[in-house]
Amino acid sequence: MKRPYVMSFMAIDSIGQISIKTTITDSLRPERDSLNPQATSPIQSIGFMKSSEFRMKVVGISDDNDEIFSKDYESDSYGSFDIKIPNTIGGKSIKAIQIYELSYYEGIQLLLGSFLPFQINEPKKIIVCDFDKTLVDTKFSSAKEVYYSLKTPLTEFPNIEGSIDLLKQHTDDGFQPFILSASPHFYEGALRDWFYQNKIYAGNLLLKDYRTIFSLRDGLLTTKDMKSQGFYKLNQLVNVLLMTGVPSELVLIGDGFESDSFIYLCLYSILVDRTDPWALWNKIKKDKSFKLTSKQDSQFLSKFYQLSELSKKNPNIDIKIYIRSNKETFEKAKNQSFKLKFIEKNKSVIQHYLA
Repeated sequence: MKRPYVMSFMAIDSIGQISIKTTITDSLRPERDSLNPQATSPIQSIGFMKSSEFRMKVVGISDDNDEIFSKDYESDSYGSFDIKIPNTIGGKSIKAIQIYELSYYEGIQLLLGSFLPFQINEPKKIIVCDFDKTLVDTKFSSAKEVYYSLKTPLTEFPNIEGSIDLLKQHTDDGFQPFILSASPHFYEGALRDWFYQNKIYAGNLLLKDYRTIFSLRDGLLTTKDMKSQGFYKLNQLVNVLLMTGVPSELVLIGDGFESDSFIYLCLYSILVDRTDPWALWNKIKKDKSFKLTSKQDSQFLSKFYQLSELSKKNPNIDIKIYIRSNKETFEKAKNQSFKLKFIEKNKSVIQHYLA
């Protein structure tokens, strides 16, 4: 039966609140054979391009199963929600969240699922890792390669074992992982299959919602963001830190094929050098990695200020940046120079590795 269900869900419990990012859809799920499970390919979820609006009720449940919080929220035109709720009500902590859809069938509350918020441990140790060209050697250079990637499970592409080992070493050391990818949102099922196959336990996955690229009303991304990753990735990095709070240790893993070095050093400049957010943003927004629209410019600058204020509570943050390259690109990535002086002066903090 066609009905609403959760396409993605993330709830982060930190800094006195629970930050919830979720998307609801009524597109049909890819069919799975429970007796003979196989990794899904991204094209099996291509139906997730549909957009719809939903109304969601969030219920907070305490340790003793009391309902201590309940509030309704409206989605954007793509069924996405980005909300914050208190993590404690009347001295009781929210330990579980139930979500219901209220508008699909009149007068009926459809339970979409029960979830445990992801609790950020103290002291905070966060690792954010790219996916394509970092954990898996995917190829998107031609239309033929793009089509092949859509119809092929990610388990068929070569793993980059050096990066996988680096990620696992840090998670074993207590770092809590977030996977940040510029892959389309309908890759989620395929990516989670890959995580399961490779025993990587990273439930916090951020993907690019391609539906918003073609929105004329409330989309933040535009067609230029299909190739320019600067705004999308830096925006998502800041979103992660605004949800978790600025950690005492932050590890960033990316690749030398795109603009990851530049993006990570921009974040480093805010958190370590205490660069004025407006001065930084006024310079980097002109870079080819960003090419900002006026809407992106105004919305993201306010986030930079929020992060700058938040970072003052943890002035001794330790940031490590790892950039992966292969044999053909290693020297170029290692010797990369940046036009902006405040970026160039920090490039020595990058640890380049061959994998």
